[in-house]
Amino acid sequence: MAKTLTGIVSSDVRDKTITITVTSRETHPIYGKQYSVNRKYTAHDENNEAKIGDKVTITEVRPISKTKSFTLKSVDEKSRGSVELKEEEVEA
Repeated sequence: MAKTLTGIVSSDVRDKTITITVTSRETHPIYGKQYSVNRKYTAHDENNEAKIGDKVTITEVRPISKTKSFTLKSVDEKSRGSVELKEEEVEA
């Protein structure tokens, strides 16, 4: 059974490659406290369709390169755009 993960695209700079951040909740084996863990995966995006902030699903495949062992399955939710702060001009 191939592993399927859902996460948010954190980088789409490289050609046909995206970086996905997957956040999961884990329980400490001794203390029982829950904590969040962020893991980054690189995935193959053949058509460069995923952009930063998109929620995507990736599936495990045979290794494509040294770091890529996942491929983009679907773009679940498009990002709603980013907020950019305007720099104020200071006149002297």
